[in-house]
This record gives sequence, C-alpha cells and structure tokens, in this order.
Amino acid sequence: MTSTKEAKEYDDIPGTFVFDADRSRQGYHLNMFCMSLMKDENRKAFKANEGEYLNRFPLTPEQREAILERQYNRMLELGGNIYFTAKLGATDGHSFQHMAAVMTGSTQEDYAKMMLGGGRSVEGNRSRSGRDAVPKKAAPRKAAAKSKSTRPSASKRGKKAGSKRG
Repeated sequence: MTSTKEAKEYDDIPGTFVFDADRSRQGYHLNMFCMSLMKDENRKAFKANEGEYLNRFPLTPEQREAILERQYNRMLELGGNIYFTAKLGATDGHSFQHMAAVMTGSTQEDYAKMMLGGGRSVEGNRSRSGRDAVPKKAAPRKAAAKSKSTRPSASKRGKKAGSKRG
C-alpha cells in the first residue's frame, strides 16, 4: 500500500506506532482478520491452514508476512490495532503479557518485573521533535463571570407547581 499520509508530530516517537485515522484505514483488513478470530470456527480454520485462511482478506504482502511470522510490532506499523492483534496471540494460546514481552524484546518475567517496577523510563522514549521543544505557556484563564441564568423560572415556562422537572 503506497501511503501518502501527512507526517504527524508524533510519528517520531521511538518504537511507537500511533493508531490514528491513517493507520486505521491502512490496517482495516488486517484488523478484520484479527477480529474474525473471535469465532471458534474461524480460529480452527486459521490454525488448520493459515495461508489459505488469510486469502479471505485483501491483505498487503507485508501484512500477510507479519501475520504469518507473528511480527506483532510490524503488524502495528502496518495498521494493526493492539487490541485486535491480541486476538492472534490469544489464538496461539499466548497471554497479553507474553505478547508485550515479545514486542519489547524481553522475557515475560523481565517484562512483568519492569511493569511492576513502574514501567519503562520516558528517557529515550520521547518524541525526537518534541524533546527539545520549549513548553508553551498556558494562556491566563479569565475569571468566570457570575451571571444570572437566562432560563425562565418554572412558573414562567408553564410548569405546574411542585413538578420534579424544571
């Protein structure tokens, strides 16, 4: 798929593929494949012959390869949504923690320790373009003007006295 998508300010976050409208369109068929795995009969058909099952979806050659090779990061790069691609991992009998460990290049035990320890440091994982940007000063907030409601009273709106609505 040739992409003419416009560069976005978040495109340069190391190792991150933001699932935005462009990626959603790019990965539509990849994600529909993953969602098909919610049905038992589809999981069985896929596991019986993965290549043949994938022929049901107009995937790009790159998407097809990423699925067959279980390249989860590549699937995200090619438009996969993490929640949808997790269905492929589940079809293979893997937990989300296992998949996350694979995607970060660590063992499941090391990944769990890292997450329990507060997660990955933001240092080195920020947007390259935004790393050195000078923070914008927030515009001063105007004090909310105290004004009386312009809504007529219940009696002027024709409501019955004692009505709960008003």
